[in-house]
Amino acid sequence: MRNYFLGLCLLFALCFTACSHSDDSVDVLIIGGGASGVTAGIQSARMGAATLIVEETEWLGGMLTSAGVSAVDGNYDLPAGLFGEFREHLADYYGGLDSLKTGWVSAVLFEPSVGNKIFHEMVDAEKNLKVWHNATLVKLEREKDVWIAQIQMKDNTIKKIHAKILIDGTELGDIAKMCGVKYDVGMESRHDTKEDIAPEEKNNIVQDITYVAILKDYGKDVTIPCPEGYNKDEFACACASHVCITPKEPDRVWSKDMMITYGKLPNNKYMINWPIEGNDYYVNLIEMTREEREEALKYAKHYTMCFVYFLQHELGFNTLGLADDEYPTADKLPFIPYHRESRRIHGLVRFDLNHACEPFRQSQPLYRTCIAVGNYPVDHHHTRYHGYEELPNLYFHPIPSYGLPLGTLIPKDVEGLIVAEKSISVSNIINGTTRLQPMVMQIGQAAGALAALAVKEGKNIREVSVREVQNAILDGKGYLLPYLDVELDHPMFKSLQRIGSTGILKGIGKSVDWSNQMWFRADTLLLANELKGLGDVYPFVNKQVFEGNNTISIQKATELIGEIAEKEGIEMKEGRVEEIWNEFELKDFDMNRDILRSEMAILIDQILDPFNNKKVDITGQYIQ
Repeated sequence: MRNYFLGLCLLFALCFTACSHSDDSVDVLIIGGGASGVTAGIQSARMGAATLIVEETEWLGGMLTSAGVSAVDGNYDLPAGLFGEFREHLADYYGGLDSLKTGWVSAVLFEPSVGNKIFHEMVDAEKNLKVWHNATLVKLEREKDVWIAQIQMKDNTIKKIHAKILIDGTELGDIAKMCGVKYDVGMESRHDTKEDIAPEEKNNIVQDITYVAILKDYGKDVTIPCPEGYNKDEFACACASHVCITPKEPDRVWSKDMMITYGKLPNNKYMINWPIEGNDYYVNLIEMTREEREEALKYAKHYTMCFVYFLQHELGFNTLGLADDEYPTADKLPFIPYHRESRRIHGLVRFDLNHACEPFRQSQPLYRTCIAVGNYPVDHHHTRYHGYEELPNLYFHPIPSYGLPLGTLIPKDVEGLIVAEKSISVSNIINGTTRLQPMVMQIGQAAGALAALAVKEGKNIREVSVREVQNAILDGKGYLLPYLDVELDHPMFKSLQRIGSTGILKGIGKSVDWSNQMWFRADTLLLANELKGLGDVYPFVNKQVFEGNNTISIQKATELIGEIAEKEGIEMKEGRVEEIWNEFELKDFDMNRDILRSEMAILIDQILDPFNNKKVDITGQYIQ
């Protein structure tokens, strides 16, 4: 009997050990199922890598869903990659793109629960992708080029995972810190970044967070009890009202109806993420422990509930209350706050305001290495910080559309790790635009592509070819540069993206109010001096070719390309130019007429293929 009892104990112990420490192996492990984590997982899986997302909540989508910021900022004319795919799913769900224009802050608004549903459907469609919900990373080690992660599951059991590549998709860059990556927090000095709108001295001030509320119209009075410590003066000038006397921002005092419809969602719901003396809240959570963050966020939640009471009690929106069909949380608030800022790693390159504004005048031609595009202004939220008046005015600082370089995702000093979300290697200033949802979703997609290629080729992350990652982005219907001339489904789209990324022909960027733009000028006649970029790729070309502002005939263009092809050992068959003309449905094939920029780009791309034949390093320099 005693031996039987001991045997049962041993069997129980073995079972407990197996359940608590079952080993598993994946190619790519992503910690965080936020806006970048979910797209990283989808892209990695689509490229054949066995991928696992570990997410602490029940939802996917991060700031777009779990934080309630279900109003997309920017990229309406740049439906890049998985962001564009997600948007199409939303349009299908609600009945067309126009059905997403329910509030004036965005052209894409939706219920957070619907966004979560769509993300889950996209993930479930990928056979190589698994998601562990309600799971937390508790320990991380690296042995012989393999990451070993211990994950605590919802039932408190521990699962051990081995992974070749690790992606940090957390909101605050916690995995990067755990791995020993160097990083910055707060604002850099203008003397360090050379950004003329940066502060004189560096500081550790981060952007305000927001605990968003999703309200629903119940058609009856649902005013909540007055929250403890409520002070209407905190929100007095959120809009024009009887209590607004001294607004912080006199130029932005709008009517209460403008305020409430700012984030109006489908089905009579309202996203309360109001930046003007609303529910923005200042706290720097980044270096806090988990317990300290949870305690600090109680105050942020309370602040939002005070604002909800202000809306109901002071402004008369008493039929609007927290939606009971959005979040399965006890307080009906989102799972997480909206984090606008994170740690910013020291990457292989650092992207700043100057790279965005003057991409072709920098010592590092990072524009050649881009994997994502954005067109939103630089937008910082600081008005809840006491002393915000002394900070730079970063309210919608204008910039052109821009591309984000690949090297921002790769830490300088840690192998096997890719960093996504808002923790990439950018300056504090430019983070005010790279933090936005379409960009972060593209960052995730690029991270997934880079990880899958590293696994497939058995290479270290930094050894993967920039051009291979960019080709994966193009194949995934992504943009490398934000040209508005040619849409994704146009036959010449990839050619213009590739040639623009070589620098042989350069686009023009500009800021037009909110409409930040970049144009390839596809239908403009080519001038000789616009071909100077050819000299960077093919140094042997006679520089006299690039002199003057004269136009070039199709015949001359063909001869120039033929000369380069001959020296490069590329066969150029007779009749190839006309063949390309027909293939791309180009018009008016007359060798004597002047060639357009788009036509020249297509010929160079299809005959010489410099994008694939002339490799660049992570800084955009050509590898000789």
